[in-house]
Amino acid sequence: MSESSVDTLSVALFSEMFMADQLARNRLSKALPKGMELSHFSVLNHLARLNEEKSPAQLAKAFHVTRGAMTNTLNKLEWAGHVHIRPDWDDARRKFVTISPSGRAARDAALHAITPIIGNMVTKIGTDRVRNALPVLREMRQLLSDIE
Repeated sequence: MSESSVDTLSVALFSEMFMADQLARNRLSKALPKGMELSHFSVLNHLARLNEEKSPAQLAKAFHVTRGAMTNTLNKLEWAGHVHIRPDWDDARRKFVTISPSGRAARDAALHAITPIIGNMVTKIGTDRVRNALPVLREMRQLLSDIE
């Protein structure tokens, strides 16, 4: 494949990814429970899956956002009672975050709201096609993550 063809393919791929990302965020944000933002759901989902404490810095790194942005999201989640934030007993400058029972319930409600939307898309596209696309998308994510 010529360099020009690779460039054209690359631009088409990223254009489709960016548009799909924008449309998915818009559609899923509207389906989330009142007051929940996509960033809130993402952090709650991450903490629920890990089921262990994480520092705000670790969460910021995992989501590729600034510590300030993560602190803002965590403050909103703490205010809503969805996370518990405690000091690190060994280093008072650090904190640890865990999901609360309320946060787990909010995450489950959000999953319940968005799963039919995503499931409908998977059904229309076809489970085999989606399953075959996942390794490519996963590898792209890993390559992009390694660049930083």
